[in-house]
Amino acid sequence: MSLSIIIPVYNGASSLPTLLERLAPVLQKCASEYEVILIEDGSLDNSWETICQQKSTYPWLRAFRLTRNYGQHNALLCGVRAARYAIIVTMDDDLQHPPEEVSKLLRKLDEGYDVVYGSPHVEQHGLWRNLASQMTKIALRKVMGAETARHASAFRAFRRHVRRAFADYHGMFVNIDVLLTWGTSRFAAIDVRHEPRAQGASNYTFRKLVTHALNMITGFTTIPLQLASLLGFMMTIFGLLLLIYLLVNRLVLGNDVPGFTFLASVVVIFSGAQMLALGIIGEYLARMHFRLMDRPVYTVHEELEAVDDE
Repeated sequence: MSLSIIIPVYNGASSLPTLLERLAPVLQKCASEYEVILIEDGSLDNSWETICQQKSTYPWLRAFRLTRNYGQHNALLCGVRAARYAIIVTMDDDLQHPPEEVSKLLRKLDEGYDVVYGSPHVEQHGLWRNLASQMTKIALRKVMGAETARHASAFRAFRRHVRRAFADYHGMFVNIDVLLTWGTSRFAAIDVRHEPRAQGASNYTFRKLVTHALNMITGFTTIPLQLASLLGFMMTIFGLLLLIYLLVNRLVLGNDVPGFTFLASVVVIFSGAQMLALGIIGEYLARMHFRLMDRPVYTVHEELEAVDDE
């Protein structure tokens, strides 16, 4: 088996030496050919210097240094496109994904699946982070249209040929899990250990996860536009019912229909619905605008290649 491990790195200088030390025996046991690709995503610490130091110890190490922080999924896309071997495994740099669990993903992949997620027994995060994570998975399930999205995580293994489906993708909003659905429908998930973060705090805050979920929905589906259409239809029905009510009261029952407050409330409701629909349409127009700008998904500043053993 040939194996590429892809790890986005952001402020991971303290955890990288331990991570690589634990990965080395796993790679020797699981694969005949292997590489580890580190994508340094504009860290604020000395992550790149740490990577360069580790290079002399691990000749199979490759690394890419991005010009700025593009985000986890953009960094992953860089690594996925650079991967050389048949099986690709992605994991975090904070040791919450135990390297020893990689073999479980590979065994499950051998059962005929194209993508296997390592789903944690219990997520080692705080309440708000877990809540935001669940919201993201609900959004992902809507986008992917598969129950497996409930178990999606950054700890995943998939076959390299799946990347052909998104080889020409250049949108600035990237979600690896959604892109994988473009290439296959054979997904699976397996329980793995999820260890507490060794040092520091997660870079994914509640706000970032919610923003990521919204970007995912607006970037890869038309669900918000459909909701805007449904809202417009409901407001139209409400307006017709209100008109019937007013006509019956005035023409049939002969009653005056007073109520400036009521009329003002109706105007506010309709105005709010219109502004919401316009805002959603504006989000899609903005994405078209950014796409036409041809803004890069990521830009590599520096690269370290693996040492050829031959």
